Amino acid sequence: MGVEEWVTENKVLPHPELDGVWESIVAAEEIKDRLVNQALLAFGLRAKLPFTTTSLHGLLLLYGSPGTGKTTLARGLAQELCPLVADGHTRLIEINPHGLMSAEHGQSQQRVFDLLCDHIPLLADDSKPTIVLLDEVESMAVARSAASLSANPADVHRATDAVLMALDRNALAHPHILTVATSNFTQALDEAFRSRADLAIEVPLPDAAGVLAILERTLSDFGAAYPKLKALAANAQLRSVATAMVGLDGRRIRKVVTEALAGQRATVLDPNKLAVPALLDAARRLKQAETKEAKRAAA
Repeated sequence: MGVEEWVTENKVLPHPELDGVWESIVAAEEIKDRLVNQALLAFGLRAKLPFTTTSLHGLLLLYGSPGTGKTTLARGLAQELCPLVADGHTRLIEINPHGLMSAEHGQSQQRVFDLLCDHIPLLADDSKPTIVLLDEVESMAVARSAASLSANPADVHRATDAVLMALDRNALAHPHILTVATSNFTQALDEAFRSRADLAIEVPLPDAAGVLAILERTLSDFGAAYPKLKALAANAQLRSVATAMVGLDGRRIRKVVTEALAGQRATVLDPNKLAVPALLDAARRLKQAETKEAKRAAA
């Protein structure tokens, strides 16, 4: 199987599939602004100045708990940059690192190197500003110090070496390529990889205001099929539901609607009958389940 099999997306933007994605992300405007500014700066400086001057590797790292929107931020960034770059177009390339690292024993290093150093630059040979998304990059850039007791430390070390070598080579040869990596477990990332990041941003779990915004948007979206849920999105009592869900990630917050609908046969048959008390009960159930899961993981 060739390395091209691990490229899951390769599209020129703007693209209709990504319309509204950036606006839909519930994240601090400071985070969004820093991402856009750093990306634009990287494309601009790296095209005009040598690496020895800028020390820019073209690597942005988004880290934090699962479900906080890191991957969506990366995709949205690529679309958001379109009106800000010279010809109004960018390219988004997404890689599945898990599949890449499940390759036959001893092949990971070569596959990583071939993909990042040869295949990706070939896909981006039109010189359009290109975002390469490495999701859950800890599967590729494993901390070598922590891998010393693993089943196959030599292969792990070599794969991480290949990632670092590719970043260094692309920093010199391809200033129009910017890698955005996401990680749920930064402690599992190799220190040398982390040190190459031009910008590392933690994407935190949503606060009460963020939870409320996610709830309101989810109910409004459900309202396309069930109009009364759109009205429910404007109910002031949703604040109590949001407060009960602080500490949950965005995915689980969105699931509170279906959790609440499934709680009673009446709302299963007619979702328009959903009300705040059912949402609050569902929120408490989800939070209790999260707390139990956290205690079990810590035991």
